Amino acid sequence: MAAVFAAGVGAGAINSVVGSGTLITFPVLLATGLSPVTATVSNALGLIPGSISGAIGYRKELTGQRRRVLKLGAGALLGGLAGATLLLSLPPDAFETIVPVLVGLALVLVAFQPQIGRLVQHRRERTGASPRRDGGPLLLVGLTLASVYGGYFTAAQGIIYLSLMGMLLDEPMQRLNGVKNVLSAVVNTVAALFFLFAADFDWTAVGLLAVGSALGGWFGAKVGRRFSPLVLRILVVTVGTVALAQLLLR
Repeated sequence: MAAVFAAGVGAGAINSVVGSGTLITFPVLLATGLSPVTATVSNALGLIPGSISGAIGYRKELTGQRRRVLKLGAGALLGGLAGATLLLSLPPDAFETIVPVLVGLALVLVAFQPQIGRLVQHRRERTGASPRRDGGPLLLVGLTLASVYGGYFTAAQGIIYLSLMGMLLDEPMQRLNGVKNVLSAVVNTVAALFFLFAADFDWTAVGLLAVGSALGGWFGAKVGRRFSPLVLRILVVTVGTVALAQLLLR
């Protein structure tokens, strides 16, 4: 119980700043004897308070982004529901085969986001095009597909969100992080509500993760908001690399 609670605190803090907190909680839940599906659904429900507290902690960065959040949130809701459906209908290893590829691609996009951003800016200057405030259809489709993955497994979901938004939106990293926290909360919530009617939970694990992740999400947002874009990018790449290594070795 102490290990599950501690994992919840760590996952809540990491999720609010970067993402990939599931790679802390999931192995711990498996170590307690839960099956992979029960661990996944219990994890999804237990981490909701952490996602919400993280989003609240970034409320200042969310100012002026209501329309964007509502539009992208609709895609996240549909994607999360689709991912939850896949979890209960597909073989356990069917979807996870491409997880390392998605995480690795996301890490490359985050690491080289400044260079990619400059290339995009130069292209806009040559063509005279102005950046779309909502990122256009490409961002909506990309985040919806990332939410399908998030509803299935959630690990590194936040990193994929940040990489896509970093490429297609002309916004500081911290403002994108605020949007990422809201989208993660939407996906976790809709997936967990779906699981309530279709899967078995371990309610002790859910309770411990809920309290721990709420505390961790608040702390992570309090600390993470002070990071510079460079520090935040380094943290994203570092955590994502560890996540990728764990996925490949699992």
